[in-house]
Amino acid sequence: MIGALSGVTEEAMSSGIRINRSVLFVVVVLSAVVWAALVTRAQSGPKTGEWPTYGGDLGNTRYSPLDQISAENFSKLEVAWRFKTDNLGPRPEFQLEATPLMVKGVLYSTAGTRRAVIALDAETGELLWTHSENEGGRGDVAPRQLSGRGLAYWTDGTEERILYVTPGYRLIALNAKTGAVIPTFGVRGVVDLKLDDDQVIDPLSGEIGLHATPVVARNVVIVGAAHPTGANPKTIRAVKGYVRGFDVKTGKRLWIFHTIPVGVRIRQRQLGKKL
Repeated sequence: MIGALSGVTEEAMSSGIRINRSVLFVVVVLSAVVWAALVTRAQSGPKTGEWPTYGGDLGNTRYSPLDQISAENFSKLEVAWRFKTDNLGPRPEFQLEATPLMVKGVLYSTAGTRRAVIALDAETGELLWTHSENEGGRGDVAPRQLSGRGLAYWTDGTEERILYVTPGYRLIALNAKTGAVIPTFGVRGVVDLKLDDDQVIDPLSGEIGLHATPVVARNVVIVGAAHPTGANPKTIRAVKGYVRGFDVKTGKRLWIFHTIPVGVRIRQRQLGKKL
C-alpha cells in the first residue's frame, strides 16, 4: 500500500500536481494502525487461558495471551506432575501426538493405543475419568491407529460434551463431567462413520479412518476422513474420503461434501439402488 501511494505521488508531482505530504503520512499511519488491529484480533486466542478446541479457537490461531511463563523464567520451570498412558491399551503408546484441551480447570485428551479419552485435573494431574472402546478386529485393521490428534469439546452453556473419532472410524459423544456415553447421540452414543456416507464401506476391509480431531462449530460436528499413510489407492473403487457435518446433540447427518464428485451411475452402483 505504501509503495502504491508513493508511485501515485511521484506521478502526480511529475504532472505538476502538488500533494500534501502530511496527508500521505496520515494515510500511511492509519493503514499501519488498521493492520495492527487486524493482527491483534487474529492473535487474540482463547480467553481466560483456556484451550477449548484443537487450534486454541475456531480461527486456529494457536495463540494464548497468558504471560506467567516468559523468557526470563523459562529455565526455572519444574515438572508439576506426570501422567503415564502405558496402560491405556494392549501396549504402550509410542507416538503420542494429541493436543490436550483445557476447559474449566479440566484437561481432556486422547491417549494410549486404544485411543482412550481421559479427563485430568489440570492443576494436580489427578485422573477424573477415562473412556475406552475395544473395537476388536475393526480397530486392529484400522488405517489410522494409536491416540490420534485429540478430541473436541462442545457446550451450550449448560450441557458439556466431548466428541472424538475412534481408530475404527466411529464418532462418540461423552458427558464431559462424567465420561459417560450420551445415549441420545446416534445409536447409544455412537455414530458409525462407515454408514450413511453415500458409498458402501465394509466395516473391516474399508480402508478409511481419521487421525485428526473433529471440529465443532456452533452445533455442528464436522468430521473428515483419512486413509493408509503414504499409500496409493489400490483401485479406482477405493473408499472415498468425504467430509460430513453432524448435529452435535442427536448425531444426525446434516450435510456431506464429496471431495471427489460422484456421478449418478457411479452412485447407483455404490448404493446398489436407483436414486
